Amino acid sequence: MKKLINKVAVAALTMTLATVSGQAIAKDSSKPIVIPVHNWASQVVMAHVIGLMFEGMGNNVEFVPADSQGVYESIRNGDVTISHEVWQSSFGASFYNAMDKGGLIDVGDHEALAIEEIGVPTWVIDQNLCPGLPSWEALANCQDVFATTDSGGKGRILEGPSSWHGDVFPNRIKGLGLDDKYMVKFAGTGDALWAELAAAKLEGRGTIIFNWSPNWTDAEGFTFLTFPPYYEGCRISEGGTLETTGCGSMLGWLKKAAHYQMPKRWPAAYKAFSKLSFTTTDIGQMAALVSVDGMTYEDAAAKWFAEHQDVIAKFTQ
Repeated sequence: MKKLINKVAVAALTMTLATVSGQAIAKDSSKPIVIPVHNWASQVVMAHVIGLMFEGMGNNVEFVPADSQGVYESIRNGDVTISHEVWQSSFGASFYNAMDKGGLIDVGDHEALAIEEIGVPTWVIDQNLCPGLPSWEALANCQDVFATTDSGGKGRILEGPSSWHGDVFPNRIKGLGLDDKYMVKFAGTGDALWAELAAAKLEGRGTIIFNWSPNWTDAEGFTFLTFPPYYEGCRISEGGTLETTGCGSMLGWLKKAAHYQMPKRWPAAYKAFSKLSFTTTDIGQMAALVSVDGMTYEDAAAKWFAEHQDVIAKFTQ
């Protein structure tokens, strides 16, 4: 079934490309475009959507597992060709550090704006399990609501994998004076966050987890907590102190990056990639096909790709 969907999707794009006003498409290298895959659903599904787009243009594609921080060095060195979901707050520093060294280029932003923050499923607020939410100050009186068997009597905040943000959230809890009431646990994968959401809902208990938007939870109902406003330099990783690191998260960009030789080696693919810009809805739909509907990453990509040829055509024409 997967092979059939893939063939239909690629064939549809090939037909679209063949009818683009008779315009000639530049010859791309036969070497594979190397696309990284990380450990959250929208990034992996989007990787395969973009792969289908490139294949439909006659390119070869290779997918490689890659560290979400180290991938920018890999792009700079030419081991990986692109990064298609660069979150400003998590990966902005790594992105700019690699670009400053040379070899990595900025290929523009997605239409979607991005936020990464801890929060609660909206039903926690609707049921008033912690009065005063979504203000962070309400947490001081609600640690018992968010305690778990592994939290030592404290409220537990479930973060994503430690490679995503390092000590940002443990430092924030300390900076706000909540470390005597809350602990931060790191999840092994992004999927572990969704397993916790489902378990908490089934058990009717409160939970605080790291989440982001755009994501499938935009439609499901999720509320980010509000913290003191972010400003450049407030986090310890940016030169801040324990007194300043209680700041919240920024509303940032969602960017694309590429190896500097991509425009020369794969000019047609690069042109399409430079035009590629997904919306919050697009990205949420991709993630939902895996996190809600239970599809494999490959099948989810093939389904989304086949059903959104009008979107893809904007990038390939």
